Amino acid sequence: MMFKKKREENILKKVYEHDRIFRYVLLLIGVILVALAYNLLILPIKIVYGMSGVGVILNGVYGINPSIVILIGDLLLLILSWFTLGFEKTKNSIIGSILLPIFIQLTSSAGNYIVIDTSDVLLITIIGAVINGFGLGLVFKSGFTTGGTDILNQIVAKYGKTSIGNAMFLTDGVIIFFGMFAFGWTQLMYSLISLYIISLMTDKVILGISNSKAFYIITSNETDVKNYIMRTLGHGVTILDGRGGYTGNHKKVIMCVIPTSEYFALKEGIHEIDKDAFFLVSDAYEVFGGE
Repeated sequence: MMFKKKREENILKKVYEHDRIFRYVLLLIGVILVALAYNLLILPIKIVYGMSGVGVILNGVYGINPSIVILIGDLLLLILSWFTLGFEKTKNSIIGSILLPIFIQLTSSAGNYIVIDTSDVLLITIIGAVINGFGLGLVFKSGFTTGGTDILNQIVAKYGKTSIGNAMFLTDGVIIFFGMFAFGWTQLMYSLISLYIISLMTDKVILGISNSKAFYIITSNETDVKNYIMRTLGHGVTILDGRGGYTGNHKKVIMCVIPTSEYFALKEGIHEIDKDAFFLVSDAYEVFGGE
């Protein structure tokens, strides 16, 4: 058991050592984008979420330098993470946790050189969230995090025995709630919009835009559907063994991955061959090997 665990840890170590320089470049670009978005777009209109949101609140109410707030908060959470989650879970948050407040401080005067009209709050909210989400996506894609509430979410999920999604809802929800008291209901709504866009953008950067669809098809006309996919559309298929959860009957499941542009041809083709066919379609973000 110990040997197996050691082997798995070595695999993880090799994963993080892969393309190390490229990963650090991605991390640096991501952190710079997040810092610029924060100083140019998020801080001026007081959008609140995450540890950076705590910086917005304390800056707006007491005039405290947000980079200092974020740095102190990140360091405290890193220490807490070390004791609650262990070193392995903590180490990939250390660099981002330190770099982000440093670059927020370094870019704090960027508004003197890049003048942006922030009177259209909705537009600034959307653009700020897109840039922030893109930057965070690059950070996560490089295998690091920016610390802050990312650490807190893992701690809450572990000890609260809940999912990361629910933990995010709780931690960011509390911060946004305090932001409402500081800046009002309208800012709360803008913060929710921003948080939603950031989550979408982060996923798009990490996973990419889906160019393929994965089909899982259960049909009584297995041979006809299979031949249609292979001969007419020119794509390979894999036949999986399945069993009905209620009936217990054994069924064959046809699995194939096709370009998104051929989605309509396959969907309608299945209906044409077997109107009672059951199929599931999902986005396939990365496809390796095969044809």
